[in-house]
Amino acid sequence: MKKLFLIIGAPGSGKTTDAELIAQKHTDITHYSTGDMFRAEVASGSELGKTIDSYVSKGNLVPIDIVIDTIVTAIKNAPTPTVIIDGYPRSVEQMEELDKYLKTQDEVELVNVIEVEVSEEVACDRVLGRARGADDNVEVFNNRMKVYTEPLEAIQSFYEDKNLLMKINGERTIEEIVNEMDQFIQSQI
Repeated sequence: MKKLFLIIGAPGSGKTTDAELIAQKHTDITHYSTGDMFRAEVASGSELGKTIDSYVSKGNLVPIDIVIDTIVTAIKNAPTPTVIIDGYPRSVEQMEELDKYLKTQDEVELVNVIEVEVSEEVACDRVLGRARGADDNVEVFNNRMKVYTEPLEAIQSFYEDKNLLMKINGERTIEEIVNEMDQFIQSQI
């Protein structure tokens, strides 16, 4: 059975970097970033990539069927027993669809959802400081932040009710954040 950890956080919260560093430390953990998976598909120039780009370039959510298919395929193909996916779920609909999927099979267990908490000011400074692509500007950031925060309370409540939500302060050094997150993940697998 695969053990699944989801890492959520605002754009610029450091969730992808944190997950990458943890996966690099352990041979039994695979990390996937939904953002990286989508960017790779866009870069491939495929029709699916063009569809994804039409949403991502504006800071909007990719349609649920594409997201679920991408994530389920990644989990099933992961070469390790533990999988970390960051940047998911980003909406109540995405959360509910994953929950439905997990109830229909016994190959994957959602162990925990880790929220990396940062202020909007810190998130904005980080995103505009890194400027990875055309979607890293103030207007798109503000939209991405709105898209992130609108469903956040419902997502937090859903996972809190299942006793699956762990919050981590994302406004410390990368080392401190990664150590806390890694220790927590190791205690759960």
